[in-house]
Amino acid sequence: MFRPLQPTTVRWRPLEGEGLEHLTLMPRNGPQPGIRITSVVIGARAGIPYGVRYTIDCDPHWTTTALTLSTTTGLHLSLVSDGLGHWQDGDGQALPAFDGCIDVDLAGTPFTNTLPIRRLSLRPEDGTRSLDMLYIPFDTFEPLRDGQHYTCLTQDRLYRYEAADRSFTAELPLDADGLVLDYPTLFIRT
Repeated sequence: MFRPLQPTTVRWRPLEGEGLEHLTLMPRNGPQPGIRITSVVIGARAGIPYGVRYTIDCDPHWTTTALTLSTTTGLHLSLVSDGLGHWQDGDGQALPAFDGCIDVDLAGTPFTNTLPIRRLSLRPEDGTRSLDMLYIPFDTFEPLRDGQHYTCLTQDRLYRYEAADRSFTAELPLDADGLVLDYPTLFIRT
């Protein structure tokens, strides 16, 4: 079982090229308890450098309720969710193309794998869960629907991530908080 949530700061670096992510995870108390994740990511994709800051708010069960992203060049995106898979943009416009997407997946960070892993609390005997994710690439911030599969291989320690189109698979070792330690071919904790 993952340990109770406490303030945590971690860093990852890409295995290829330059970059770094500095992430802070904090429990939120008060009238709307939950979890706040704040991170800064610098890196490059296809030779184009980027700097992204993101904040994700979750309820106490790791269900995403809000997401804000911004770049150092002025690109910005805000999304909110009712936690049941219904999304709206920052202006309150419904985004029905993403109905059923509970979790978000952000390009350029291994953190967002933690969201479905913690929310689902899968055990090896549960088999594979197929999810539709609200995926956001860092180059455009244009959300996309993305199918993904998660399988618990070792309770709270090792999970398999697989793209629904089977183009990519990775076994993800986790720490006691459910945060990725090593994302083969992509990221490693520093």
